Amino acid sequence: MIKKIYNKILEYINTGWLFLLVVCIASIAIFIFNPKKFAYFLYSFSSIFQQILSVLLIVFIVIFIINLLVDNKKIIKYLGQESGIIGWIIAIFAGIISTGPIYAWYPMLEDLQNKKARTGLICTFLYNRAIKIPLMPLFVFYFGWPILIVMTILMIVFSVINGFVLELIIGKNNNIQNDF
Repeated sequence: MIKKIYNKILEYINTGWLFLLVVCIASIAIFIFNPKKFAYFLYSFSSIFQQILSVLLIVFIVIFIINLLVDNKKIIKYLGQESGIIGWIIAIFAGIISTGPIYAWYPMLEDLQNKKARTGLICTFLYNRAIKIPLMPLFVFYFGWPILIVMTILMIVFSVINGFVLELIIGKNNNIQNDF
């Protein structure tokens, strides 16, 4: 009985909105029962929001420019099903040079996914974000050049392997968010 009600509710409410509703209810409960914790929550939220706001603005500007200058045919050509080695190279280097918090990139990746970019390329992009060019000198100082080179090569190789495995599991252009 409860499962049927839950399924009916999910039919009418997107899970993202449901999560927001739960967070709002929890916030109200915290405000009522522990105002000091609520004040700390607001401070933490505003601090995080200020940190990601500039990166979010950059990402949305990039999305806007991509939508203006690059048509869907080019995205499909370079990042679509038939993209080939060029798509993998673009995903690797874009992941390496991308900066800022990962969650700021999610809107752009969703936009690319909606424009039929391969799921494996998005996975490869995300995986290669772990390679941080600004931190390489510090890495070399502590561990040396050989470890940096081997680790970077392994991360790039395994990013592509993970992309292929993900595509084998869910398909090249599967819209993941509809599966949940």
